[in-house]
Amino acid sequence: MRFENVSIAGVAHVDAPIRVPSHDLETRIATTMSRIGMPRGVLESLTGIVARRLWPVGTNPSDGALHAAKRVLETTGVPRDRIGVLINTSVCRDYIEPSVACIVHGKLGLPAPCLNFDISNACLGFLTGMELVGNMIEQRQVDFGMVVDGESSRFVVESTLERLAREDADANAFRKNFATLTLGSGAAAMILGHRDLIPDGHQFVGAVTMAATEHHELCRGQVDRMETDTSGLLSAGVNLAHQTIERAKSVLGWSAEALDELVLHQVSRTHTERLAGTLGLNLAKVHRTYPEFGNVGPAAVPLTLSKAAEAGRLSRGNRIGLMGIGSGLNCAMAEIVW
Repeated sequence: MRFENVSIAGVAHVDAPIRVPSHDLETRIATTMSRIGMPRGVLESLTGIVARRLWPVGTNPSDGALHAAKRVLETTGVPRDRIGVLINTSVCRDYIEPSVACIVHGKLGLPAPCLNFDISNACLGFLTGMELVGNMIEQRQVDFGMVVDGESSRFVVESTLERLAREDADANAFRKNFATLTLGSGAAAMILGHRDLIPDGHQFVGAVTMAATEHHELCRGQVDRMETDTSGLLSAGVNLAHQTIERAKSVLGWSAEALDELVLHQVSRTHTERLAGTLGLNLAKVHRTYPEFGNVGPAAVPLTLSKAAEAGRLSRGNRIGLMGIGSGLNCAMAEIVW
């Protein structure tokens, strides 16, 4: 789908403050790794993830989302009473109910008519939220909308380490739970609006999606565990991405040369390099966040976009491709003209 009247007023990110190196996680399960013949350093060597971030104990997903929301409101200057919809897209939740969006809405003091709700689409949630808000703006249902995401991997990582440290943990358990140890924490927020109201905004050109839901069992997550067929997920995900980029070429007019910056949902070095190689993408156009932040779930795309802007990688008029693959499987690609 292409948009004619949607712009991005701004995007902001918040880094969780506690840096946890990969070797610290391996120290927690050193006995198990030795017993199953797994060499130390394998987590970093296979994934390229040197460290990830965690929030302090007691921090809720809504806390990170709220912090990012306040930051993007401050940097854009968009009045709170103009926000017509707030969507939270995090995998992590404070509670089953109420929604994280409800909590953020209340603490931000957004107006009562502002629609607020959570959506869930694995690691594609933020891109899905952008598309939903874009549709509402295109139809002039709202003037401005906000998408937020707060991810906290502490509980699932701690629970996984506890299981892998047990005497009955074997090589099969290690393989199934390996991807969980790549997870990081962080938050991001974005404000979108009608282009007539944001003269200096960044054009949201549109988005395309493709599904391969026959692969829904390759990655299954609960609040305390995530079991993944990593090789199967990578292979099926890259195949789906190839189909999706062909659709993006048709709908968005993409080519590898046309895009100036690539903002990927980053899982690991292997995932990033395999995706780029298969799709014919130039890795020099990718601002890599996984080495220090790991896989931050649906916050990864906006966090990486915000960090790329902060690093001075984005110039006015740049065509930016946003790409993500989410367990299920689904794949989404979108374009922003900066």
